[in-house]
Amino acid sequence: MLTPAQLLTGYARGVFPMAESAEDDRLHWYDPPLRGVLPVGGVHAARSLLRDLRRGGWSAHLDGDFDAVVAACADREATWINAPLATLYGALHGLGHAHAIEIRHEDRFAGGIFGVTLGGAFFGESMVSARRNGSRMALIWTSAHLACCGFTLFDTQFLTPHLARMGGVEIPREAYRLRLSDALRHDADFRAHPLPPANQLWQDITQTS
Repeated sequence: MLTPAQLLTGYARGVFPMAESAEDDRLHWYDPPLRGVLPVGGVHAARSLLRDLRRGGWSAHLDGDFDAVVAACADREATWINAPLATLYGALHGLGHAHAIEIRHEDRFAGGIFGVTLGGAFFGESMVSARRNGSRMALIWTSAHLACCGFTLFDTQFLTPHLARMGGVEIPREAYRLRLSDALRHDADFRAHPLPPANQLWQDITQTS
């Protein structure tokens, strides 16, 4: 069984663990030749997403129920988050190295994202959407929050079409490790600032786009 310290050491080296399935207790380290990253403070928000944000009803909540967000992310037909990994994430959260952003619409769970933090790097582990645009809202809130708190790297591990539409790109392993090494030299704090309300987030995005 991995310890939280060993898990952080792996992230610092550029590798991350995944399980084959929820039923498999084993964990495997991954070091893909191409790494997905998102821009910090510059995730692309489509006009339709911004219109939805401006209509109101959206809110973001930091670390309100970390374990619940992890469980929601794992609650799908096929998942790489098994019980040992969920326990490790919970331990990292207790140590201040894992955080979750929960998105609500009209005070109902709409989506969320959680990840591991180390230095100025945020390793996005998984996200979930319970309604239309739920995960997209989680991404734009997270990107803005990372910039506000001094982070320089938003790691997504792999690049999906969904992430690519929001500004994600793939970079070679060596380029990723250089960016990771630089990020680890920064002292960022995910809880240094509160999450902005929806109207402020909308204003910040539209003023810089």
